[in-house]
Amino acid sequence: MPADTVAAPPSFIPVFEPMLNGRELEYVRDCLESNWISSIGKYITRFEETFSRYCGARHGVSCSSGTTALHLALEALEIGPGDEVIVPSFTLVVSASTVCMAGATPVLVDVQPDTWCIDPDLIEEKITPRTRAIMVVHMYGHPADMNAIMNIARRYNLKVIEDCAEAHGALCHGQKVGSIGDVAAFSFYGNKIITTGEGGMVVTSDDRVAERAQLLRNQAFSAERFVHHEVGYNYRMTNVQAAIGLAQCEQLEQRLAKRIEIARTYSELLAGEDAVSLPYEAEWAKNVYWMYGLLINESFGRTRDELRQALEERGVDTRSFFYPLNRQPVFQGQHRRWPDLRCECPIADDLGKRGLYLPSGYSLTPDLQEEVVRRLLDCKR
Repeated sequence: MPADTVAAPPSFIPVFEPMLNGRELEYVRDCLESNWISSIGKYITRFEETFSRYCGARHGVSCSSGTTALHLALEALEIGPGDEVIVPSFTLVVSASTVCMAGATPVLVDVQPDTWCIDPDLIEEKITPRTRAIMVVHMYGHPADMNAIMNIARRYNLKVIEDCAEAHGALCHGQKVGSIGDVAAFSFYGNKIITTGEGGMVVTSDDRVAERAQLLRNQAFSAERFVHHEVGYNYRMTNVQAAIGLAQCEQLEQRLAKRIEIARTYSELLAGEDAVSLPYEAEWAKNVYWMYGLLINESFGRTRDELRQALEERGVDTRSFFYPLNRQPVFQGQHRRWPDLRCECPIADDLGKRGLYLPSGYSLTPDLQEEVVRRLLDCKR
């Protein structure tokens, strides 16, 4: 039998699965029994207050997804046509598409090779008279260097938007992400550190930003109810989703501890293995390891995509790293509505080619992680 042939698919290890082992059912049942199932209810208020307080911010504005949270954050800062927003080149497409949705133009900056977050040393050369904000993405659980970024923002009078979709509870110089910039956006999608199935939240300590986000997420209804002075959106979260989110919040610290334990175990199992590069944690940071990411080195003997295929045949579910924004087909100047973002971002390009993340779900045991690593190293050539 050829060396690359797998006799039979082994037991499947998923890349992630949500965990609902708290008071989710109790709170959802309360919503159903009381008939408060839409976008008004006590769980909306409790979830917003609990999560924003956890982040160290005064206000939380729940909404329907991390994408809508990011769009609301931009709109609440009144960023729009004619404005530019600096965005890291290595991130999910949403970071750029929401800037476009607001009518502004994304300007790409490459990322650091270790944190995988926007490189502060490259930001200033991209600032123009049209620049209004810097969007920071805390990648895969590692925070960006917010001290350096906030210093730049202050010098140029720019707003800072934190995309915290993957970084609930991460720390930068001892301060929680989401409380450092002017406004932050969180996601509660099914694979996030805490989940509401779909859902998101705008977090801020700026009263004006919170007020505008609350207005715009609810169709911009005024005090006159059906009289509208600006265009808003139906970005509301339901009380049922918020009930799940509140129950998840009650276990947030335990979940973070589990994520960090999983990362530590993987790093111990892969220590000394030069065919892969392991994730990094800066001395000033707390990485919460949304997913455990690896870079596949040339010495592995397979490309990242070849390795993913081989792992799938061996029953290990993985995901490739995000596709860089500077290479996204939609931003290659071929669409009338969307800008041309082609530029040279060598670090983002490299991460997009070599990165993958391993199973990182809460149900992983050390024995299962040993099995993942065994199957991974079995794929080496």
